[in-house]
Amino acid sequence: MDYVKLHVISTGNQELECLAKIIGSIYPYIDAIHIREKTKTAKEIYELVRLLFDNNVPLSKIIINDRVDVAYVSKVGGVQLAYHSLSTDIVKNQFPSLKVGCSIHSVDEAQFAQQQGADYVIFGHVFPTQSKPGLDAKGLDQLKIVSSSVAIPVFAIGGIKPSNVQEVIKAGAKGIAVMSGILEAENPLEAVKEYNQKLKEAFDELSV
Repeated sequence: MDYVKLHVISTGNQELECLAKIIGSIYPYIDAIHIREKTKTAKEIYELVRLLFDNNVPLSKIIINDRVDVAYVSKVGGVQLAYHSLSTDIVKNQFPSLKVGCSIHSVDEAQFAQQQGADYVIFGHVFPTQSKPGLDAKGLDQLKIVSSSVAIPVFAIGGIKPSNVQEVIKAGAKGIAVMSGILEAENPLEAVKEYNQKLKEAFDELSV
């Protein structure tokens, strides 16, 4: 493992101006910011990208969920696809400038995403989380199986706190994705620094 990454995903609960300001303060400590705003129009998502750019967030760090059209015209770094999105191979072929990630929940989905040309996958939810009430967590054992089943990076999502970062990386994840744990923290900057430190410690331990 040469590096572990921190992805931050918007929750859909914050005003866009507030969200842009928070991300503007934390972007040096993260590898990617996912715009996951299911209730927003294409125009609103595009405007959020402009707001982020105005707050000095590099376009290369921005990933837009599902909306390939907005990702392409706003010249961001990539797009995150779900089961209802355009297929990965179509996006890779038609929009080669975009990095493509897939949200997956099983070994089969991970392997299919890799076959289709995905650059990485996000697997979850690993631990119980309020954003997925009533759904069983996948757990660390399943994360380990998925991570070892593909050559592309697997990032873990769901209930990840600084206290369990180490076991997530130990299970084979190449990084983590965090939503409310950072963006809705009392102090997002302190929160992102704590996650960063835990990732560094986990990486250093595996590198020994």
